[in-house]
Amino acid sequence: MNSLRLLLLPWMLLATLIANAADKSIVLIAGTPSHAPAEHEFRAGCLLLADCLRQVQGIQVTVASNGWPADVSVLRSADAIVIYCDGGDGHPAIRPERLKLLDELAAKGVGIGAAHYGVEVPAGDPGFAMLRWTGGYFEKFWSINPTWTAELKALPKHAVTRGVKPFQIHDEWYYHMRFTPDMQGVTPILSAVAPKNTVGPNGPHSGNPFVRAEVARGDAQHLMWVLNRPNGGRGFGFTGGHYHKNWADPDFRKLVLNAIVWLSGADVPVDGIESSVTAEQLQQNLDPKK
Repeated sequence: MNSLRLLLLPWMLLATLIANAADKSIVLIAGTPSHAPAEHEFRAGCLLLADCLRQVQGIQVTVASNGWPADVSVLRSADAIVIYCDGGDGHPAIRPERLKLLDELAAKGVGIGAAHYGVEVPAGDPGFAMLRWTGGYFEKFWSINPTWTAELKALPKHAVTRGVKPFQIHDEWYYHMRFTPDMQGVTPILSAVAPKNTVGPNGPHSGNPFVRAEVARGDAQHLMWVLNRPNGGRGFGFTGGHYHKNWADPDFRKLVLNAIVWLSGADVPVDGIESSVTAEQLQQNLDPKK
């Protein structure tokens, strides 16, 4: 029996190494407290999604709370990084040294995703970087951020949409993103026709003649998209996620969980990532706000 164990030991070690190599490491960067209670709950949202993802075999998740991690080694060992935070001039990724680091990781095939306000960065170097990483971003005086009920009537066939049924939900759905030229490498995942009252007067976040013309025509607006980079890396942008309560919706939640797993290079199950969230769980880890 001991001889048999000695013979099998190398194969058992090899099997363990193969299993460990297949594990995917995901880092969720949660922004600092923002907005009113139950809005922009970046930390609570990331911790909630992390709990769901940890039920998936082969997935390891780290949540970096309150912005950019102090120890960036956690990013260097990641297969996928998702940034859910306040954006614009305060976006945690737009410092030159951080853009450089994420560019290096993306060049190695690390997946990069952005959610809600995290899709907005200033035009110029940060905008070009987001195009390289995720395929699209919110650009001031081009994109807008109205709050409305989007009816997601049809979903494309893609790993990210597995098990997700058409749904409608009220959120601050940004739209009219700045995408890669000719949408190269980009696949729209969520698209909806925005009501005309979602376009306001011309302004940095409210409206412009270009978006006004598209909405008047009834053009579909892309609210979520994925990117297949030429080097095999992946990216995604998701403009929802303003209201914390929306994570209770099973299709809303499954779509984002699928996207995160897909981003890492892992296989998404045929029926998508199954999870459940209770009302009690939704109240956990909320930021202290007045």
